[in-house]
Amino acid sequence: MRIDLHTHSTASDGTDTPAELVRNAAAAGLDVVALTDHDTTRGHAEARAAVPEGLTLVTGAELSCRLDGVSMHMLAYLFDPDEPELLRERELVRDDRVPRAQAMIAKLRELGVPVTWEQVARIAGDGSVGRPHIATALVELGVVPTVSDAFTREWLADGGRAHVDKHETDPFEAVRLVKAAGGVTVLAHPAAAKRGRTVSESAIADLSAAGLDGIEVDHMDHDAATRDRLRGLAKELGLLVTGSSDYHGSRKTCRLGEYTTDPEIYGEITRRAAGAFPVPGTGGPFGA
Repeated sequence: MRIDLHTHSTASDGTDTPAELVRNAAAAGLDVVALTDHDTTRGHAEARAAVPEGLTLVTGAELSCRLDGVSMHMLAYLFDPDEPELLRERELVRDDRVPRAQAMIAKLRELGVPVTWEQVARIAGDGSVGRPHIATALVELGVVPTVSDAFTREWLADGGRAHVDKHETDPFEAVRLVKAAGGVTVLAHPAAAKRGRTVSESAIADLSAAGLDGIEVDHMDHDAATRDRLRGLAKELGLLVTGSSDYHGSRKTCRLGEYTTDPEIYGEITRRAAGAFPVPGTGGPFGA
């Protein structure tokens, strides 16, 4: 059983539509895929309608958080998307994305990069605009060779020359809100140091005590030594260990199913969830 619990669609900063994503997940040999767009559940309905027979969809989101000045992401699974408190917080984060992107564009222009809001808006399309869309614009302009190369201190990484902070949720509050909405929380790529500063192990321990369910260990931004260290930390704290691709379509090099989650861990996530249920594919109208 192959399970990938972290993917993105055009509802945020991926390049596959939600329907394309679930079809591509099935074609990649996955049995379970989670749709976890940034701070939004807008792609869920299309994905639900398109789940091919033989694939199960887990609905979720990747929540933007910040602790002591460190940006971090919280994967939330199988929560009630209409729970008012969590919905309000997601909308606060999402509504800050446009002015933040415009401020980063202004910084880039001050640095001599001829990027425009019109270019970034075209790239974002109907998705929630974010740094990957600006990074794609930098690739189009020949400023950097790949999207990943834009996420450095020279450009868009935390603390970078063109970086601008946005509204982000306190992770302890995120855990509380997701739990109240019946969901399960997993800290995404907690040691992805190339993205910027990362949270300390003591902070992860505090989040565990506050109800965090797991940490994403097997991820493209964690080398083998880091994965071993995080696995040991998870065991010490009694946290679930997940693995995921963090797939963004053609925007990143990672492939669907590049890293996967153990079926027993997936089973435990579904047992803990009370806000929503996995969606088994029925070969709906958008199916292959």
